[in-house]
Amino acid sequence: MAYQKIDNLDKQILRMIAEDARVPFLEVARACNVSGAAIHQRIQKLTSMGILKGSQFVIDPEKIGYETCAYIGLNLKNPENFDAVVNKLREIPEVVECHYTTGDFDMFIKIYAINNHHLLNIIHDKLQPLGLSRSETIISFNSAISRQLPIIDIPIDEDEF
Repeated sequence: MAYQKIDNLDKQILRMIAEDARVPFLEVARACNVSGAAIHQRIQKLTSMGILKGSQFVIDPEKIGYETCAYIGLNLKNPENFDAVVNKLREIPEVVECHYTTGDFDMFIKIYAINNHHLLNIIHDKLQPLGLSRSETIISFNSAISRQLPIIDIPIDEDEF
């Protein structure tokens, strides 16, 4: 994936909307000393470049009854079935992230469950039938850090990419 070049105005806009996605564009425009139309155009450009991927409200899983957060490393019996397994994982609503990884696991997923018993049922009834050779589950007690990636100036030597 190509590194997208953005200018200082883009960075200033990204910093503001990353902090609060509901900030009015006119407030962003005033802070950036440009017109509201310029902010709309920049947001549209950043979206079309794939830098911005929409906006959403963040739901606290615990507040709606999902008290267990777990990370599960998966090893497949047949790694050539990655695509089919990912498609099946998409059908499990409790799976909120899936990553292809290096190291000990073929893929790593993040899952929310109502409690440990519910987690056990998901692992036994929904994950094991996917053709796993083994899995390893790590339960998270609490998220110590959860944030957007900061918008900083990183000098990049384009010849490295």
